[in-house]
Amino acid sequence: MPPGHLHPNRPDSPLPSDIKYMRAALALANRARPLSRPNPGVGALVVKDGRIIGRGYTAAGGRPHAEAAALAQAGDAAHGADLYTTLEPCAHQSERGPSCSDTIITAGIARVIVGTKDSDPRTNGRGIEKLCDAGIAVQAGVCETDARRSLAGFFSVRERGRPHVTLKLATSLDGCIAMADGTSQWITGDAARAHTHLERVRHDAILVGGGTLRSDSPRLGVRLSGLEDRSPQRMVLTRGTAPEGWQVIQSPDDIGGLQDVQWLMVEGGAGAAASFLKAGLVDRLLIYRAPVLIGGGKPCLGDIGLEELADAHGQWQRTDMRALGDDVMESYERK
Repeated sequence: MPPGHLHPNRPDSPLPSDIKYMRAALALANRARPLSRPNPGVGALVVKDGRIIGRGYTAAGGRPHAEAAALAQAGDAAHGADLYTTLEPCAHQSERGPSCSDTIITAGIARVIVGTKDSDPRTNGRGIEKLCDAGIAVQAGVCETDARRSLAGFFSVRERGRPHVTLKLATSLDGCIAMADGTSQWITGDAARAHTHLERVRHDAILVGGGTLRSDSPRLGVRLSGLEDRSPQRMVLTRGTAPEGWQVIQSPDDIGGLQDVQWLMVEGGAGAAASFLKAGLVDRLLIYRAPVLIGGGKPCLGDIGLEELADAHGQWQRTDMRALGDDVMESYERK
């Protein structure tokens, strides 16, 4: 490795400024999700003399990549600058354009700060290696936990052959999702429901159980001004048929065969939620809890196959908690 290069595989105590700019790049990456499919949603910044001179995130359909967009915005000023990217720059050239590693080298970037390595076998360390061979200082693993969380859908498809699954539940304080007669509109308030619609925008597909489809006839669209056209694919867990515009999933295990789905949101009901949990296919819990008691209502979950209470502990860690009007939203990730 040329003298003065940072080791590409160690975070090496990143500078506070590196953390600050990587977090800004991660915020940009959120704009790419999920329309960048089948490519990962990446964010990138070009920084020179303490000033951001280029911003980019993966465009809809996957091109241009985030690094290319940021470098195009920076122009000739990118020479000698730092580039922050949430994912290792790609190392392979395709019919759609040159590799990001080559574009970075051509632009004369002096230093590249990477959130996490790319598990795509066409890159997987080769992008970093190519940059180092060109005399560019590389620091990898800055804000890596957050970077992998940002790219969880991409990594899940690559490494596990299935989309990342979020299970969303809207419950009363006593864990009910509806009255005994099935009435469920509305347990949570306006702010919580708006947040749910924002989450829908961030997913490629939404799935409900057959019972929910038959009883509630949900539209599962996005009802946020300006985002109505971002409604995800609609799926139903059933062994029967589905209306036009819906895709049938007969078993939770079938999500491994979904095309162009990196992020899947399971919205209910209790049977569908329980089946995904029982199959070990839930990566994230998104729980909206309203300050109401129902008593005798419909529970949010059915049997998830738990045999010992001790087995319930240590499975989840909370990653977010916030008030949404009178309601509380909590997010958990599987440990």
